[in-house]
Amino acid sequence: MSVGRRMVSMATAVLSSAHILSLGVGGPLEQVGVDVGGPMEQVGVNVGGPGKQVDVMVEQVGVIVRQVVEHHLTSCHLVFITTSQHSPLTSAILSLLEASNLWKLSETVAVVVGGRVSVKEVLLHHSLRNTVNALYLALHDLTLHLNVAPRHYRTRFYNILTPEGGVRNSVVVYRRCMFCSNDGEADVQFMQEGYINSLHQLTHNLFSDQFHNFMGHKMRFGTIRFFPYSDYTTQTAEDTLLTLKDCLNTRLLSTFSSAYNFSMEILEAPDRNWGYKIDGKYNGFLGMLQRDEIDFGGPVGPAVERMKVMEEASAYGAEIVCLVSRNPSPLPKYLSVISPFTASLWLMLLVSSVMLSLIQWLLHKKWIWLTGVHGVNLSSVILYNWGAILNHPPKDPSISNSGRVLVGVWLVFCLVITTGYSSSLIAHLTVQSKSKPPETLEDLVSLNNWRWGIESWMMKGSPGIYFSTHADPVVKMIYKKMEVVSAEEALSKVKEGRYTLISAKYYITVIIRSFYTDIYGQTPYYITYSGINFVADNGWGFRKGAPYRRHFQRLLLQLKGSGITEQWLKEVITRRVKENRASVVLHTHRPQGYTPNVSH
Repeated sequence: MSVGRRMVSMATAVLSSAHILSLGVGGPLEQVGVDVGGPMEQVGVNVGGPGKQVDVMVEQVGVIVRQVVEHHLTSCHLVFITTSQHSPLTSAILSLLEASNLWKLSETVAVVVGGRVSVKEVLLHHSLRNTVNALYLALHDLTLHLNVAPRHYRTRFYNILTPEGGVRNSVVVYRRCMFCSNDGEADVQFMQEGYINSLHQLTHNLFSDQFHNFMGHKMRFGTIRFFPYSDYTTQTAEDTLLTLKDCLNTRLLSTFSSAYNFSMEILEAPDRNWGYKIDGKYNGFLGMLQRDEIDFGGPVGPAVERMKVMEEASAYGAEIVCLVSRNPSPLPKYLSVISPFTASLWLMLLVSSVMLSLIQWLLHKKWIWLTGVHGVNLSSVILYNWGAILNHPPKDPSISNSGRVLVGVWLVFCLVITTGYSSSLIAHLTVQSKSKPPETLEDLVSLNNWRWGIESWMMKGSPGIYFSTHADPVVKMIYKKMEVVSAEEALSKVKEGRYTLISAKYYITVIIRSFYTDIYGQTPYYITYSGINFVADNGWGFRKGAPYRRHFQRLLLQLKGSGITEQWLKEVITRRVKENRASVVLHTHRPQGYTPNVSH
C-alpha cells in the first residue's frame, strides 16, 4: 500500500453482538449499512426511545471517522469501530486481522473507534505489532441499543446532528507507540482530547516519526560467522548468546545503536547455516526470521525463495566469489625458443613456406620444359626457403627470372620475420614467461585434467543455490565435478598443481595473507582479480513487516555512499591479518594451515 493512494482496505464496525457495520473508505464517507442477517438493509437506529428514529450515534461515529481520514490520512488505511465495550466480535476482528497477515503491512494506517476501556486491548494486540500508525478514538459514552425500524432509508454523514438528552461528544485520541514504555517496548500514548465537531483542528502530529529514538529497546540480531562481515566468540559450544569481535557487523551495529538508541542481543543461527526449506518451514538463520525469533541479522544474500520469509537491506555490497589457483610459475627454458611467436603465427609461417616452395618448384618445371635445362627437385626448394628463414640461404639463386623475383620477395619477408623473432627472443630470455592460471569458470572447464573444490559451508548459502539451480552448461559442469573440501585441504591440493579452490574473496584473502604469505608478500597462491558475482547484493535480512527496515536501509546507503563501509572493510581485514600473523609467531609449533579466528 503506497503513500498517496487511497483505496478501500477493510472497514468493519461492531454496533452490537448481532450487527456489523461496513464502512466504505474510498472517498468521503457517505453511507452506512447494517447487516442484520440477510441482504444489506438500510435502517435507522433508535437511540431516544420508541418511535424516535434518529441516528445521533451513527452520525457522530461517521463524523469522527470522516474527519480523521480526510485531515490526517494520506495512505491506505483500515478502520474498525465498536460501540459495545466487551463485544466478542472485537476479539474476532483482531483475530481476523492476524490471520490476514496485517503484520506484514507495516505502512497500513489503523483507525479504531470504541470505548476507553478497550484502548490497550486493541492497540497492543499482536495483530498490530508492526503497525506504525494505529489510532484509537475513545468515545465518552458507548451505551447504545439498536431497534431496527421496519422502514428503509439512507443515512448520510454530511450533516451533524445535535444529540438529544445531553449525550457527551468528547473524544480522546490515543496511538500505539513502538518504544515508549520504560523498557523500550510498545505501549499506548495519549495524544489529545477534543470534540467530535473539531477533530480536524487537532494540532498534534498524529503520525510523527517513531524511529528516531528506540528508547533502549533490545533488538535481537542473528548472525553466522563469516569474516570479514561477522565474527564472534562464545563461552561454550552450547551458547546461543554471542560477543561480537571486530568485524563489519560490529562497526555497523555500534553506529546504529548509537544513532537510534537501542541495545543488542546477538544470537547465533541454529546449526550455523543460512537455512533451507523442509516441509514448508525453514531452519537455520532463515528459520529464525520466519518464526520472529530475531528482528534482523546478517550477512545474508537475497534469493527468490528467501524473500518469502524475510526482507533484505543492502549493507555490504556484492559478494565476490573468486578462484584460487597455484601462482603462475615460469615456463621451461626450452619453451623460450618458440615463445616469441604464437602457435597461429608458427603455423602461418610453415604454410607460407610450403606454398612458396611448391610455386617455385612448378615454375622450375615449366622452365625445364621450355629450355631443356636440368632442374631441381621439390625437397631442394623447401630447404632453400627454410635456409632463408634461418639466415643461411644457399649461394645459388634461381636460374629463371620469375624464380628470382619470387625469391627476392621471400628474402624480404624473411628479413622482417627474423628481425621480429630475434628481438622477441631476447625479451623472453630476459624475462621468462609464466603459466596462465584460470580466471573464469569457462577456463576451468577448458583445462585438461583439472579439478576444483569448494568448502561445505559455502554450498549452504548463495553459491550453493547458484550452482545447483543455474541452467548454463558451464555452471552445470562445474557443479557436477565439484569436490567439497576444507580450506586447508584445498590449499594443499592447489599448491601441488592442477587444482582450483572456489571461495569467497575477502574470506580466503585473509587466510592466505595470514598463514600462507611470507614477510616479503610472496605467496604460492593466485587469487583472481575480477571474481564472480553470485549475488547482486549482500546485507541484512529483516523479519517480515519490520517497520524500521526503511530507516535502517537509509542509513546503510549513506554509509556505503560516503565510502565509510568500504574503509571499515579494509581496516578489519588488515587488523585481522596482523592478529593472525602474530598468533602464528607465538604458536610456531602449529602447522601452516592452522586458521584461528577465521573459522566459518
